[in-house]
Amino acid sequence: MQRKNHFLRRSRDGFAMIAAIIIIVLITTLMALSLSMTATTTKDTADIYLKEQAELYAKAATERALLYIAKNRCTNKYDVTLGGAGEVQFDANITMQYIYTNNSGPAGCAIFTQTTPMTTPEQNGSVVMDTTVTLHDTTIATEPIRYFRRTIQKL
Repeated sequence: MQRKNHFLRRSRDGFAMIAAIIIIVLITTLMALSLSMTATTTKDTADIYLKEQAELYAKAATERALLYIAKNRCTNKYDVTLGGAGEVQFDANITMQYIYTNNSGPAGCAIFTQTTPMTTPEQNGSVVMDTTVTLHDTTIATEPIRYFRRTIQKL
C-alpha cells in the first residue's frame, strides 16, 4: 500500500506562490529603478548640453569683443545676447582691462596693470577679458547655467 503525503504537496504549492511573489517584487523594483535612472539621465543630458553650449558661446563672445575693440578702439565693457529667435539664448557680459607699458595706452581705457620697464615690448598692448555667459531663460534647465572665462588676448 502506498502512502500519500498531502502535507508535502501543499507546502510545495505554497513555496511556488512565495517564489512567484518575490520574483514579481524584484522585477517591479528593477523597473522602478530603471525609470528613475532614465528621468535623471534626461535632465543631466539637457544640463550638460546647455553647459557645453555656454562654453562655445563664451569663445564666440570673446572673439566678437576683440572685433569690437578693433573697430572702436578702447572699450571697457561689451554685452551681447547670443542665439537667434526660437533658439536657446545666452547673455554674454565681457569686461576688459588693458595692459600697456609706461602709460602708453589710449585715454579712457581701464588699465589692468602698468608693466615694469623690465618687461619686453611684446607684452605691450594686451587685454584681459573676463567673459561671463548666463542662460537667458532660467526655466529651461534644472540648475542655473553660468560659465566664466578669463583670457589674455594680444591687440
